Amino acid sequence: MPYARERIYEVLTDPSMVARLTPFVKSIVPTPDGEHWIWTMSGIQVGGYGFTAAFTEKMTLTEPSRLDFAHDPPEGKPERAAVAGHYVLTELGPEETRLETSLEVCIDLPLPRVSKGMVGRTMKGVMGTMGDRFSKNLLDHLSGTTHPA
Repeated sequence: MPYARERIYEVLTDPSMVARLTPFVKSIVPTPDGEHWIWTMSGIQVGGYGFTAAFTEKMTLTEPSRLDFAHDPPEGKPERAAVAGHYVLTELGPEETRLETSLEVCIDLPLPRVSKGMVGRTMKGVMGTMGDRFSKNLLDHLSGTTHPA
């Protein structure tokens, strides 16, 4: 990316901005201590079933090079979705950064086991769309062009 690592890190550590840039994310709200972000997803269709979920992620921030997140629901409050992963920002030059992302998603859907293949294909498509659109929205934001509100 033709942007300074610190500038990208600033965007990725702003929960409301990450929510604006990420498709299917309704909101991201940090807990008062700032250590957890509560993500609310909506608008995902799987097998004719509209899926919404909220999940809690423990955020570990290593400025300006890394953000790690791991599912960490409040005790006694199970959640139907979970995500774990990271963003790694590697400075390649003063205005050049490589952004690497990795994430693993787990979702408990109330669908019959026989629909497993269809659900897997659908979620693979959803994840691809989310990644592509997030990347485009992030680049648009950094370049000063419009992005979703």
